[in-house]
Formats: sequence, structure tokens, C-alpha cells
Amino acid sequence: MRLILGSASPRRAELLGQIGVTPDDVRPADIDETPEKNELPRPYCTRMAREKALAVNVAAGEVVLAADTVVTLGRRILGKPSDADEARRFLRLLSGGRHRVITAVAVRLGDKLWERETVTTLKMAPLTDADIDAYIATDEWRGKAGGYGIQGYAARFIPWIQGSYTGVVGLPLTETRNLLTAAGVRT
Repeated sequence: MRLILGSASPRRAELLGQIGVTPDDVRPADIDETPEKNELPRPYCTRMAREKALAVNVAAGEVVLAADTVVTLGRRILGKPSDADEARRFLRLLSGGRHRVITAVAVRLGDKLWERETVTTLKMAPLTDADIDAYIATDEWRGKAGGYGIQGYAARFIPWIQGSYTGVVGLPLTETRNLLTAAGVRT
């Protein structure tokens, strides 16, 4: 059985390595990631992972793993910032308060689909403009939901977390391992 990672995220590939899994191929899904009108963060995230898993073209015997991660502030979805100014706005919104990170995982084998999501609550320390500017200068915010990556420089801004650390990074490992096992992938 071949495992196809439906994501271009190097973090997801690295995380898979932590459970002894190396994808046989990487085929990022190309889908429209625009939230539907009034779509709530959790259903949106689950829909994105599912649509990514369904969009990847696979042959018989290939298992596809896809995921999506969103940062939420109440009902608001903070996706990947389009530029440094949007990343600054996101960090100002998150500064000094709690937010949630949702990661949904979908695994597909033929017409069978297994799904799981994690919801993690985090607190971000109050950030000064100098903190935000220094973080923006690292370029770590690029391609990161909510404009930050907990596994890098921004770790210093997170004093408290309840839930899945690897889910915040982009792939909850316990849940992912269980889904892969259900699909017949050895982990």
C-alpha cells in the first residue's frame, strides 16, 4: 500500500516521520479554500481536509492523507496571511488572549474516508509592536494559519496550551496514526 501526502507542507512530512511514516509521494491538492458564507471554523476545517483528500488523484491501493489547520478567534477564521500587514493584524488580534487551533485530518482509500479533528486552546502573551515587528522579520509567518508557527520563534509567545501540540503544528499525530491504521497503513 502506498501513502500519498496530499499536502505540500514540510511540517506535515516531518511530523509523519515522528511516527515512522514516510509518504511514497507528495501530491498537494488544489482546491478553493474560500469559506462559505457564515461557515463556522470547525465545519470549514473539516470540509477543507475532506475536499483535499477527495481532490488528490490516486491509483488503486494508494491511501491519501490530507489535513487542514485553521486558527480561530471566536467564530472568525484566521487563515494564512496574504502579506506582512495581514500577519501583523492577526498577531494584534491574538495578542494577550486565548484562541483555538483546529486541525482536521482526512484519510482516503478508494471510496472509504476516515476523518478526525482536534481543537486546541492556546493563550498568547501580550505582544508589543516591537515583538510583532521582530516576528514578522523572521518570515516564519508565511504560509502559517493565524500568521504564526508555534514550533519556531513564536513559541516564546505561547505560555499556555490545552490540547494537541502537533495539531497546532499541523498534524495531530495520535489521531493521524489511528486513521492510517484504520486504512491499513503500517505505522
